[in-house]
Amino acid sequence: MDPEQELIRDFEACQVAASSFHHADHIRLVWSYLRTCRHDEAERRLREGLQRLTAHAGASGKYHETMTIAWTRLAAWAVAVSRRARASDDFARRHGWLLEKDAILEFYSRERLMSDEARAQWVEPDLQPLPFPASRLGARRSEEDAVRSSLSCP
Repeated sequence: MDPEQELIRDFEACQVAASSFHHADHIRLVWSYLRTCRHDEAERRLREGLQRLTAHAGASGKYHETMTIAWTRLAAWAVAVSRRARASDDFARRHGWLLEKDAILEFYSRERLMSDEARAQWVEPDLQPLPFPASRLGARRSEEDAVRSSLSCP
């Protein structure tokens, strides 16, 4: 099993320590999902997995809906523009900005992002739109399916 599939397996089984699962690990996980699943499925699995992991760690209140979705969509945009990245390290080198936690503040004011509303449900950015709107993600499905023709999402 390749390292990305191991990460997905361990994450979904809550076999990763929430306390040592940092931002870069989240981005690697998103990349791993997007390599094997369509965006909507990757986003669903990540959301459910993070909710399960935070609950397992007794820290359900740490789950943040808007951050989860926004980072997934930013990573989906990066995957779409760098199809040649075949390993998570290569992807991270090409898109190092994704590893900077404050990069999301290009799109959201700190006040909006840290609001109770944003933690509980998806809220749109207030500074500028994300580069890859959700409405366009669905239009890319046939391209995504072609790229992943040899991969499968359980």
